[in-house]
Formats: sequence, structure tokens, C-alpha cells
Amino acid sequence: MKYLIINADDFGLHKYINAGIIRGFKEGFITSTSLMCSAPAFENAVELAKANPALGIGIHLTLVGGVAPLLPQDKVSSLVDENGVFPLDYVQFIKKFALGKVCKNEILAELSAQIERGLSTGLTITHFDSHQHLHVLPGLIDIVIELSKKYGIDKIRLPSEKISWTGGYNAGFGRIIGRLGLTICSELARRKLKNAGILCPDHFFGMLAGGNLTVDLVANIMDNLPDGYTEIMTHPGLHGDMLDNLYPWGYHWESELTAFTALKNIEKIESKGISLINFGGLNYAK
Repeated sequence: MKYLIINADDFGLHKYINAGIIRGFKEGFITSTSLMCSAPAFENAVELAKANPALGIGIHLTLVGGVAPLLPQDKVSSLVDENGVFPLDYVQFIKKFALGKVCKNEILAELSAQIERGLSTGLTITHFDSHQHLHVLPGLIDIVIELSKKYGIDKIRLPSEKISWTGGYNAGFGRIIGRLGLTICSELARRKLKNAGILCPDHFFGMLAGGNLTVDLVANIMDNLPDGYTEIMTHPGLHGDMLDNLYPWGYHWESELTAFTALKNIEKIESKGISLINFGGLNYAK
């Protein structure tokens, strides 16, 4: 059997991202999203989630991205910059973390606050993942496993994309190296997750072409979908030109939305015998 989760990241970051995710759910085959509990459009995301209860909701643990933490700055001083916000990208965070300049107790406290805010909404939380995949880094994965046990969330994204996969996407060298490092970290984390009784999909797509998925790339993934449980990560949104001015990630927000609403790909799901689920549908034996 082929089970497929389509998870849209960054729910709560901006109202136009929220709107794109909901359109992809209602008009296409996005099945799941990840809620950023410290982001500016959190309340709007929660309102939309409650209006669409079949959409799976995870928590997008956040330590980067230029957003503010939930806890006061003096409680998380090692996590924020001089402006009181998280570093813009994972490179800045990893440098500080590797040099021992990030306090793990502050990470634990801030992520706990984010999780508790998500749970306080009354939404059913299906899983954890993280902004820019920091949760699988050595050292951080142990904190996330601790939080998973504490809050009873036993499903986590494992962004281990096969290093041989391109799907026809012509990635730059930086993307290829970044994907390799992430896949290695993910595979190191896999055994820890299994030993902790935490479930994750067997397969993952959306790193190499992250923010650049097209109708044809998604069709290629589905044509070659392996048996078992697969997650495809996506970043849909509306008004892409405006989002580009705010977030310098080079994402093609509206093209990614089209990839998961295109009739060609909707029809492919049935013809390929693919079962759409969210993370709540991960139910194989631990």
C-alpha cells in the first residue's frame, strides 16, 4: 500500500500563507499542516484550522526564521539576536549551537512554551516537525524526543530524502550539500526515534526542490511513490510577490499551491491507488 501525507509548513507565519494552505486543502490534496505557535498570524491559523477540522495539524517547532520567541527575551537570551528575534536561518543557529553558545535549557523552555500554546487551542495535534528541520540535529533530537514523551505526541517528521532523487529538478550545489547533511542527520535520528517508540513516515520528499515544487515534479514523485508511508513537504501561499519581499527564501509559493491543486495530479492519486492521510494516520506497529 502507498500512503501519502502532504504537509504544508509555516501555518501561522503570514495570513497569505495560511490562506494558501487552506486553499490547497479544500481545492487540492494537501492533508496536513504545521502550526508556528510563535508566529504573527497564529490566531488566524487557529481560526482556519478549527473551521477545517479534517486538516491534520502539527506543531512547527521554531528556533529560526526571524520571528520572536514566546518567552521573554531575558529567558531565552542565547536564542535571539540583538533585536530579540530568532536568527534568520539555520546556518546562524548551527554555528552558535556548535560553539556551545546556545543554552539547551532555554531551547527546552521555549519549545515547551510553543507546544503548550498549540495544545491550549484545543486542536488535535498530530505531530512535531520544525522550521528549517532543526529538530533532527544531533543534540536537538534528544530534546524533541523528551518533549514528545512529555506531551504525548508520538509522531515526528523525518526529513530523510534519498540522495539519489532529483525528480528532474536541477538543484544547485548548495542545495545538494544541504540535502546530504540533512539526510545524514535524519538517519542518525531514526534509530533514536524508533527506540523511543516515535513514529515517522518511511519516505520524504520536498527538500532538494523545497519551495520549487511544480505540477510535473509532484507528478514525478507520485509516479515513483514507494510502498509504505511517504511525506511530501510543501510551502504554498497566495500573493507570492508580497511574500517574497518578506521572506528571502526564494520560494515559489503559488506554483507550489498549483502543484497540489492541479487536476492532473488529483486524478493521479486515484489512478495510482494512493491513500491520502495526515500524520494521525501513521498507525503501523511501533
